[in-house]
Amino acid sequence: MMKFKYCILLVFFYNLFCSQNNSIDSLKKYSYKELEQKFYNNNQIENAKIISKFYIQKAKAEKKEDKIAEGYVLMHFNENLPNALKYLDSLQIITKNSNKDYYPARVYLLRGNLYSKFYDVKGALGNYVLTLEYAREKGNQRQIAFAEISIAYLNNYIGKHRDAANTLRYYLYNTSYLDKKDYDNIRVNLADTYIEINKMDSAKTLIKEGLLFTSENGKIYQYHGYLLESGFYYLKLKKYNNAINNLLPCKKYFFTTNNIKNQSYTLLFLGQSYAGLKEKEKAIQIFTRLDSLIGQSKHVFPELREVYPYLIDYYKGKNDHERQLYYIEKFFKIDQILDSQFRYISREIPRRYDKPKLLKEKESIINELKNKKLLFYSSFVVLSLILLIFIFLYYKSKNTEKKHRKIAQDLIYSVNENTIKKETSSIKEAFSDNFQEPRAIEDKTTKTISEDIAQFILKELEIFEAKEHFLDNGISLGSLAKKIKTNSKYLSEIINTHKGKNFATYINDLRIDYAIKRLAKDKKLRSYKISSIAEELGYNTEQAFTQAFKKRTGAPLSAYLKEMERL
Repeated sequence: MMKFKYCILLVFFYNLFCSQNNSIDSLKKYSYKELEQKFYNNNQIENAKIISKFYIQKAKAEKKEDKIAEGYVLMHFNENLPNALKYLDSLQIITKNSNKDYYPARVYLLRGNLYSKFYDVKGALGNYVLTLEYAREKGNQRQIAFAEISIAYLNNYIGKHRDAANTLRYYLYNTSYLDKKDYDNIRVNLADTYIEINKMDSAKTLIKEGLLFTSENGKIYQYHGYLLESGFYYLKLKKYNNAINNLLPCKKYFFTTNNIKNQSYTLLFLGQSYAGLKEKEKAIQIFTRLDSLIGQSKHVFPELREVYPYLIDYYKGKNDHERQLYYIEKFFKIDQILDSQFRYISREIPRRYDKPKLLKEKESIINELKNKKLLFYSSFVVLSLILLIFIFLYYKSKNTEKKHRKIAQDLIYSVNENTIKKETSSIKEAFSDNFQEPRAIEDKTTKTISEDIAQFILKELEIFEAKEHFLDNGISLGSLAKKIKTNSKYLSEIINTHKGKNFATYINDLRIDYAIKRLAKDKKLRSYKISSIAEELGYNTEQAFTQAFKKRTGAPLSAYLKEMERL
């Protein structure tokens, strides 16, 4: 019989050995990336262990340090706390000189998560704070986010729900560099936090969206996570039957998984819902099962302080002193653990996280204020310069306007006094600063033009001026020379010599002098558009007329017309 059993055992271990070898052989065709995907998508612990073991063996055989490091990460997930810590120690050693920006922060983050998984909140907090320090040093946004989100979960643990909500809400709605599964986790935890701070409408919205999305996409695990939050939501509203209807499917599902936390909270909310309905026997049955689960898993959380008094009171009423004493002792033990953890977390989060965070914010605010001060002074100097320039330009404009007005007034006065002469008028004499002076001429004749011809041309020019032919459009040196029966060269020389200007200036001056007199006396002409006045004076364009007026008088045409309207 013993031989038979021994043979059975040999066969069993042989089959196990062969099956593992077959599994390892089947993994050889996969790349590192594919092996990682298979590992993270595998729900069977033993299969995951085989994959991680093969992964690290392959990496070591090929001497690829980055893959060996990833192998240590994979290996630590499905181990007990001491073994898992050893793998993370190996990870820290092999990545000591890594130039990747997520080391060493990643090592401390994984340690923090590991301690949290085994309900050691003290170890978790210490490693999350170190994660944050190294992540900030390397400027890794994702690692900073993971550390702050993990610390937010610890804030929830000690009842600082509003602080937790602020952090979770920020990363959910103001960032885009995390993975979709990270945002899913934040969303469900934010819903839980909203319930804790009685923001029920916000919680309801998140839960409703989560249930719909996970249901449509076949995400069974995440769906039951939102269903658990829905049960908690109805429990808070004291709608106990609705809570139970949501929690019973969670109880059935989560006890097929290894998630102790979800199992614990499902039993807690379910027991509290039965207690709310005064169904004591069902509540006691659920709470007793929760106590058993706590004993096996060592998962202790603050809400247990509401469970054990209920159990104690129940067995006190039943005169079951043995069980009453058992739960009293259990309650003291759990309360002592919670009190120790609570005091530590309550003390250390402000000291190691909140205070450094506030100091960093203080430094940031000081720098911001300095920059604002510098910007203010710079802006003040620039604005002062702009104001001074504006004042300068304003006074310059006013002085120019005043000067133009004085010129316009003198022009009007000279017209009224009939002092404008045909060629070099009193206007020119009165405003010698603005008019172009004719040069001093001692000898009016030249060697090339006889006195008789010169006098003839001058006489013809007097007739030309008297008949106001200078207003003719298109008048030119050639056309005028032909008209007075001389050549262009003689005419140009006589005008230059006797008038002290070239032909174009001579015509413009005659036209502008005429315009000054005519505009002063003819109100109807003043009502015309500038372009029409220009055409009347023989100019092809309005611009040519206004430029000629400014050059002749030193004041713009608009100033002259404006002054005329004032009279």
